[in-house]
Amino acid sequence: MPAASPSLDVAVAAKLEALGERLRERRKALKISAVSAAESAGLSRVTLHRIERGEPSVAMGAYITVANALGIEFELAERVGRTSAKRRSAKERGYPARVRIADFAQLQRLAWQLHGVATLTPEATLGLYERNWKHVDVARLEPGERALIQALVQDLGGGRLLV
Repeated sequence: MPAASPSLDVAVAAKLEALGERLRERRKALKISAVSAAESAGLSRVTLHRIERGEPSVAMGAYITVANALGIEFELAERVGRTSAKRRSAKERGYPARVRIADFAQLQRLAWQLHGVATLTPEATLGLYERNWKHVDVARLEPGERALIQALVQDLGGGRLLV
């Protein structure tokens, strides 16, 4: 029987789901069956499917083992500037303390499921872009939204958009 899932912040749970989705996409891109991938990682097929769903009760070591079996390497990156970003003014940061979803067309497309939410923290905004980047129409990014993403990536993402 699987372990009880720990309670997670919504953003953390979304990151686990995105990680699971990324692992599943990689496995399918390599045309590897779930059974073969699980055997290669030394796990059961059921555990592999739980990982691909992003279930938090699965040990992190199992996630890394599956990634390794699929040829994916993890790198933990420290988000630089989070504490200092809050002390600087919006003009210095290049983005507001709360990002209005309605001000950015591509962000609106990504936030369709956030009913009753008008603004996001900069961290939540960057996380939403990163998790859903494949749905962003880069060619239709307006200059203001492009500048927002660049400022968030520089300030909160350590200069790298994690997609």
